[in-house]
Amino acid sequence: MSQHDQRRAPLANEMPTLGLGTWKNDDPEACANAVKRALEAGYRHIDTAQAYGNEESVGRGIEAADVPREEVFLATKVWIDNLAYEDVLASTAESLDRLGVDAVDLLYVHWPSRAYDPEGTFRAFDELVDAGNVDRVGISNFLPEQVDEAIERADAPIFANQVEMHPLLQQEELREHCAERDVEIVAYSPLARGRVFDVPELTDIAEKHDASEAQVSLAWLREKGVTAIPKATSEAHILDNWGSLDVDLDDEDVAAIDSIDRTERRVDPGFAPW
Repeated sequence: MSQHDQRRAPLANEMPTLGLGTWKNDDPEACANAVKRALEAGYRHIDTAQAYGNEESVGRGIEAADVPREEVFLATKVWIDNLAYEDVLASTAESLDRLGVDAVDLLYVHWPSRAYDPEGTFRAFDELVDAGNVDRVGISNFLPEQVDEAIERADAPIFANQVEMHPLLQQEELREHCAERDVEIVAYSPLARGRVFDVPELTDIAEKHDASEAQVSLAWLREKGVTAIPKATSEAHILDNWGSLDVDLDDEDVAAIDSIDRTERRVDPGFAPW
């Protein structure tokens, strides 16, 4: 079975293909409850970041869930102000403390911006891997040439590039580039911040499968070999997203989504590399 098979409890250090995103889930109780509910519904991949301000709440949710820590694939990200060598080490120690864990399964460079220095940043990441505090190194919002630079600078393999991806931003060139280099793609904002509900092609496919447009979008990402981390706070949305694992798109469905000729980036801060 591949690492994208989520129908069983993941082996140590595997990345399930569907996770829970927590961006903007900054209400402490709501965040902790969402993480707990998601884990108890079957999720085994939780994604957070220093910049989200909710690592402590995520940690409380993991602790409260009736799921062993070793079954949870936990990822966080180092913010752009903390990417100098010493700051990576210090801020990651603080992240682990807030999360209440000794190690994370995946640590990302959140953006290649501001304090990012490929040599110093990845030297710190490699030390964290060697120390057992980080299992895998990730990058986020990296363009193809930046992916190559990261691979060259880091001793540890670059495991994943987390980027915005959905049917309205299909990232074909970047996906192909990363696939050739054995770098996974993790999709944030996989529902285009709700825009997928207003796409006729997705609505038609959703009706065909008695599914939601969100489920269709997540199923399409899975067909592309992409891991998705949709944000959800309510139990209804957590369960709806989980239900995407039961949606099996046929070749006609995939082709129809592939042919959507729209490019709508929903996340575009001034410090972005594009």
